[in-house]
Amino acid sequence: MISTVSSPLASRPADPLREKAAQLETAFLSQMLGEAGLGAASGTFGGGAGEAQFASFLRDEQARAMVDHGGIGLTESLFRAMGGKE
Repeated sequence: MISTVSSPLASRPADPLREKAAQLETAFLSQMLGEAGLGAASGTFGGGAGEAQFASFLRDEQARAMVDHGGIGLTESLFRAMGGKE
C-alpha cells in the first residue's frame, strides 16, 4: 500500500517566484548531498563510471523530495530575499 504525504509546498498556491526559490534550495541541497559523499561508489564492486555519472540524478531527486517535504527552510528565506510577499 502506498501512503501519501501532503507536501507543505504543494498546499500553497503556485507562485513562480516561490518555485524558483524552491529550485534554488533543491540545487543547494543536491550539491551538499554530493559533498557529503551521498552516491559515492563504495568498495570493490561499486558501479564504476556509470554509477558516478548517474549518481547526480539520484541526489537531485532526493534533494527535490526533501524540498517538497519542507526542506531546511531556504525556500522561504530565498523567496522573501527575492522580494516575494505572503
